[in-house]
Amino acid sequence: MTRSVVSIVYVNDAPAAARFYGDLLDLSPSFETPGYITFDLGPGADLGLWSGQFENLSPDVPRTSEVCLATDSGPDELNATFEQWKSKGVTILREPHDLGFGLTFLAADPDGNRIRVAPRG
Repeated sequence: MTRSVVSIVYVNDAPAAARFYGDLLDLSPSFETPGYITFDLGPGADLGLWSGQFENLSPDVPRTSEVCLATDSGPDELNATFEQWKSKGVTILREPHDLGFGLTFLAADPDGNRIRVAPRG
């Protein structure tokens, strides 16, 4: 059996969210319907954007989970990614800082979902 872990992020507008994530990840969707869009992140991992489960998500509502983009790069590349995202107008929740496992920063998508960039470990 083929297995894949799909991390689903609930959004108000799947096509708009797909443009946002596609720009950040430099990827095109691998599957698209009007309310559900996925990105193939590599063997066994997908990111799904779903607007069919919740309506009127508000960025003001605290989120209890994150999508973590784990990188193999060092602090210089993480800082460059931070600056690139900031220049694109991405909402930054916490600037680069060290949490003991390495340098990390926290951002949010337009629906308030949290996105962490951190070292793979």
